[in-house]
Amino acid sequence: MHSLHSSSSNTPAARSQEVDKQINISPSRTLGVRLYGRCSALAASDPAPLVVHFHAGAFVAGSLDTGSCIPRLLAQAGAVVMSLDYPLAPAQPFPQAVEAGYAALVWAWKTRHKLAGKGAPIFVAGEEAGGNLAAAVALMARDQQEPALAGQILLSPMLDPSMATASLRCADAGSVGCPWADGWHHYLSRLEQASHPYAAPGNALRLSALPPTLLLTARDDPLRDESLAYAERLRGAGRLVHATVLPGPTGWPGSYLQPASHEAAWAPAVQQQFSAFFVGFSGRAATEFTRKLFSSPSVSVS
Repeated sequence: MHSLHSSSSNTPAARSQEVDKQINISPSRTLGVRLYGRCSALAASDPAPLVVHFHAGAFVAGSLDTGSCIPRLLAQAGAVVMSLDYPLAPAQPFPQAVEAGYAALVWAWKTRHKLAGKGAPIFVAGEEAGGNLAAAVALMARDQQEPALAGQILLSPMLDPSMATASLRCADAGSVGCPWADGWHHYLSRLEQASHPYAAPGNALRLSALPPTLLLTARDDPLRDESLAYAERLRGAGRLVHATVLPGPTGWPGSYLQPASHEAAWAPAVQQQFSAFFVGFSGRAATEFTRKLFSSPSVSVS
């Protein structure tokens, strides 16, 4: 059974259907998802970007409801979005969320002609802990050699369990009472898992053959430094990266869990970044646009 939701925004671009459903990710397992975007696939000549999305919540919290902000912005940018109700720690620690996420990505890839049109480019996206999972699933897709991702979209990704960056220190995110430290503690059931690339993509030794990356962070984002460090490591591996630092205030990453944040002051800039990233993968201008997009340095937008 499917259930329908409607966006709270009155703008035409935002009036897209939101549908909850269960998908089969293995013969004996289902996963809850929420679909955002157009109600049915357009003609095969006009496919939409298809995005598999992972919500925030420090690995231990979050839901399809609290994680609706970024999927709505992605849908307003023209994508069909499948947001995942992935397994949460501590009941289901690493690698269960990554494995469920990859299985859902394969399902979306095989079903993309129905969801977004024949030949639709497929992306992964996520914010905070969801950014970690999106990056990990991108690594897994590369290693499994399918599906071929068009790109990954990472917002304030939680990538480094050492939590030793200056931006975290400035936010007074110490080891006691810190939601990200607590999240890492519950997500990684064994210390040695911190070195696994699917658990901590920021420490992955091999970043070759990854898809183009859009990485967004903000000046007031405690996860800013590890986000930008990952962008630099991807560039060093010869990958295409466009990283943007929003001037703030954004309240990231906490504001990701506020559903109404798709109407926040920072939302139009984020939607614009999504739209520009997707344009780079469509039409005859794709090659030149993508070259310009990814040759530009990390910038701030107002």
